This record gives sequence, structure tokens and C-alpha cells, in this order.
Amino acid sequence: MRLNFSFFVEFFLHLDTHLSNLMQQYGTTVYIFLFFVIFCETGLVVTPFLPGDSLIFAAGALVATGIMSWGALPLFIVAAITGNMLNYQIGRLLNTKMKQREKVRFVKREYLDRTQKFFDKYGGATIIITRFMPILRTFSPFVAGIGKMPYRRFLFFNAIGGLSWATAFFLIGYFFGNLPLVKSHFSIIVVGIVGVSILPALIAFLRGRKTAREEDENI
Repeated sequence: MRLNFSFFVEFFLHLDTHLSNLMQQYGTTVYIFLFFVIFCETGLVVTPFLPGDSLIFAAGALVATGIMSWGALPLFIVAAITGNMLNYQIGRLLNTKMKQREKVRFVKREYLDRTQKFFDKYGGATIIITRFMPILRTFSPFVAGIGKMPYRRFLFFNAIGGLSWATAFFLIGYFFGNLPLVKSHFSIIVVGIVGVSILPALIAFLRGRKTAREEDENI
């Protein structure tokens, strides 16, 4: 298990190098792998740990060097949108069970509750906002399905979110991924992307805990 985790971390921190090597060894077959990584990160609540942001960023950087083609962008967009559609349907199917159980196997109740708070505050726009937040983007379509958000309304926000998220990180990688400063500090950039993405959710979580603590003290 330690070896597997170490490999995952090393692969994650050096995505640009590994993707480049994979493209040279397996060619266009790698696009199928990339599609399923993005699809699973957004489509399955058990895989929120997959590196969607960083993967798209690295792919954009490789397109700029000619190692990958622009065809990767629509592939990412389709994977992001269809993954969320699957996640929404799973949420609808598990609607009753999820609401009745305090503990849910394979899913942290904390993540579900935190995502629900975003829906309470931002409504359907949560699908777009959480696209840029690791973990929460995996749970937002799931929670939308549990809450039985009208499907057409979900599709509208899902399409905007998937398109904007994939395009934004892809273009950032394309224009900035090959700058000498970025290439020489790619691992730090990758960690920074995740950190900046998580920061809003972390702040909201800490504020929620502070509010809950203050309410307990006033009782």
C-alpha cells in the first residue's frame, strides 16, 4: 500500500514528465486514459482524490510543445460533463438511502454536508463554483441528484461548469506551463493549484466550525 501511495504522489507531482513519457510509449491510447481519469474524478464519489486540475494543466502544457494535440481539450470537456451526469444519476438512485443513513459506506458524510451547505447558499450555481474545488466538485452533482434538482437545470449548470473548468486549466497550462520558471518548479505549481482550489472550501469549513462552536457556547 505504501508503494502504491508513493507512486501516486510521485506521478502526481511530475505529471508533465510522466505524461510526456506515456505519449511517447503509447501514443493516442493515452487520451483514453486521460478521459477516464477525468470521468471517474467527476463521476464517482469514491474517487475524489484523482488529480483533475493538475492533469488538465499538464496536458495543456504538452499541447504547447506539440507532444499532445488540441483534441485533448474537447475530450476533457466531454469527460467532465458526462462524469457529472453519471454522478447525478447515482445520487438520484440512492436518494432515500443517503438521507436516512448517518454513516454511508465509501462516502464521508462530512463532504456531503459541506457540499449541501454550498447548495443552500448558492443554489444551482454550486455546480459551477465547486468545479474549481477538488473533492467538492465530485460531490456536488451527487448531492444535486440526492436533492432531485430538475435535470434540465442541472444540465445547464453542468455544461457551463464542465466547459469553463476544463478550458480554464487547459489554457493556463498551454500559455504558462512551459515557462522556464514553471517547468523548473512544476511540483510546487501542482501543489499550489490544489492548494488555491481547496482554500475557499477550507475557509468556509473553518467559518462553519467557528459558528457552530459559538452557537454551542451560547446555549
